[in-house]
Amino acid sequence: MSLFDLALQNLLSPMVLFFALGLVSALIRSDLYVPEEIAKLLVIYLLISIGFRGGAEMAHYGLDKTLILSIAAGIILSFGMPFIGYALLKGTTNLKTVDAASIAGHYGSISAVTFAALTGALGSLGIKMEGYLVAVAAAMEAPAIFAALLIARSSDKSLSLKKAADSTKDESSFLRHVAFNGSIVILVGAFIIGTITGQRGLVIIKPFFVDLFPGFLCLFLLEMGLVAGRGLREGRHYLTPPVIVFAIVMPLTGVLLAAVLSKLIGLSVGGSAALITLAASASYIAVPAAMRLALPEANASIPLTLSLGITFPFNLLVGIPTYIALAQWMAGFAIF
Repeated sequence: MSLFDLALQNLLSPMVLFFALGLVSALIRSDLYVPEEIAKLLVIYLLISIGFRGGAEMAHYGLDKTLILSIAAGIILSFGMPFIGYALLKGTTNLKTVDAASIAGHYGSISAVTFAALTGALGSLGIKMEGYLVAVAAAMEAPAIFAALLIARSSDKSLSLKKAADSTKDESSFLRHVAFNGSIVILVGAFIIGTITGQRGLVIIKPFFVDLFPGFLCLFLLEMGLVAGRGLREGRHYLTPPVIVFAIVMPLTGVLLAAVLSKLIGLSVGGSAALITLAASASYIAVPAAMRLALPEANASIPLTLSLGITFPFNLLVGIPTYIALAQWMAGFAIF
C-alpha cells in the first residue's frame, strides 16, 4: 500500500471525519457540545480498552529483553525530548523561560488519544503491534514532567515552587500527583488486570471493550475536534510563525529519534509505528494538570493550543499514515 493510499484511508476513516466535524463545528461557533462527564467517561473507556488489550497481549507474549529495551527507550525519549524542545523554543521564539519549559514538557510526554487513533489505524490495516507498547506509553508520561521542572528550576530561580515555605511538602504533593494521575492509574491498572487474566479475560470483555472500540473512539474524537477548534479560535494570538513551526518540527524530531531506537530494538512494523507515534504526540491531559500544580506561572493556554490545535490534527490527518509507512519502509516493505 502506498503512502498516498495510507493517508487517504486514514483521512476518510470515520474517526478522522468525526474529528473534522467537531473541528469545523467549533470554528463556525455551532452550539454542538459533548457534556464534560461524557467526555471523561469516554477517556476512561479508551484507556481501559487499550490497557487491557495490551496486558492480555503481554500475558501471551511474555517478558523478554525487547520489552525492557522498549520501556527504556520510551523513558529516554520522554526525558530527553523536553531539553530539545526547550532549546528550539528559546532559540526561535520570545517565550518566557517558564512557558518554554512548560511547552517542552508537553511535547516530551504522550497523547493517549493519538495512541488510540494509531491503534485503530493499525487494526483497520490488519497490522499487529506488541501489546507491551501500552506499558511504554504509561512509562512516557512522568519523565517529561520532571524534565520540564528541571529545566524551569535551573533557568529561573524565582519560580513559586522554589519560593514555597514548605517546599518538601509541595514537592511531595507534586510527586504524588504525577505518580497517581488518573490517566496513568487507569491505563496501568487495566494493563495489570489484562496481564493477570490474559486471553481468558479478553474473551469475556471483548463485546464491550474491543468490538465497540471504534465507535467510542469516534465519539471522543468528535469531542477532541470541538476542543481543538475552540483552542484555535481563542488562542490564535499565541500562534506566531515560529511557534507554529515548532508544533510541527518537534513531533518530527521525536519521529526520527524513535525510528532509530525502534530499529535498534527490533520492534515489529506495528511496534515501530506505535513508538514513533508516541514520540510524535504531545500531552493535553496529564501534563497540563501537573504543570498547573507545579508551574502556576506558566500560561496554560499556549501548550494546549499547540498540542490540541496543531500537533494533534497534524498527527491524526498526516502523521499516523506517514508513521505507519515509515515503519513499513524500515522493515523492508515497499511503500511505493
